[in-house]
Amino acid sequence: MANIGFIGLGIMGKPMAGHLIKGGHSLFLHSRSGVPTDLVALGGRAFSSPKVVAQHADIVITMLPDTPDVEKVLFGENGVVEGLEPHSDQAKMIVDMSSISPLETRKFATRLNGLGHEYADAPVSGGDVGAQNATLTIMVGASAAVFARIKPVLELMGKTVTHVGETGAGQICKVANQIIVSSTIEAVAEALLFASKAGADPEKVRQALLGGFAASRVLEVHGERMIQRNFEPGFRIELHQKDLDIALASASTLGVSLPNTATVRELFSACLAHGGAKWDNSAIVKMLEKLANHEIQKHPE
Repeated sequence: MANIGFIGLGIMGKPMAGHLIKGGHSLFLHSRSGVPTDLVALGGRAFSSPKVVAQHADIVITMLPDTPDVEKVLFGENGVVEGLEPHSDQAKMIVDMSSISPLETRKFATRLNGLGHEYADAPVSGGDVGAQNATLTIMVGASAAVFARIKPVLELMGKTVTHVGETGAGQICKVANQIIVSSTIEAVAEALLFASKAGADPEKVRQALLGGFAASRVLEVHGERMIQRNFEPGFRIELHQKDLDIALASASTLGVSLPNTATVRELFSACLAHGGAKWDNSAIVKMLEKLANHEIQKHPE
């Protein structure tokens, strides 16, 4: 069993850390909002800073909202780097499971490798339900040796753990995932809005589509949210917009055009303008409803 540090214990990080404790690992915990008492009750130990976590752990996992948050936790005052012994005989492993910039990820890895420690990016897909049920999809960027070492740990949190390539490849895969998911959510919203405005029962339309080529996990889960008007996250719009910002910035650097991604990003911006930063990303339908002057209507049973 390993000594594992876990930094970032929000909607996703808290259940993920819980699975590691239940898996028999020793967990050293830190979160800027405080370590949840139920994780301590399970056997986790709360620490005051990332620095102290890194001093105790052999593997340090971060699960944070955005690129600047990861940089601060790793390299800021009382950060992880301050708790690492440079060029030690016992190299430690930093595993970032946040969804952040692939370009910055490679820079972070270079800095930590330069100190004699290992780095892997392992962003996840599956939302809070996947985190709670340990069914996350985990996309890993790391050397083959590093992946072999961390895979058993990741398998306690995810159902599908894939070694995508070298450092940064996990984040590239996650960006691709967010492009597909956001575009599909928007397409489902358009389809159900069209069906409702045309006079059909959107729930029956959804059920019919789930039996055909249009079937998807997004139609199943987010389509139901749209019809039931359940916009409690889930995955917050402000975080999905952040991921699309990363996608568009990276695409600009690469000289790639992502027109549909840009459109969905603007719809997310409209949600934020209407106070929807904390809404589930399925609430993008609200902006399409405003454009259509029609709200999806549930039909009587």
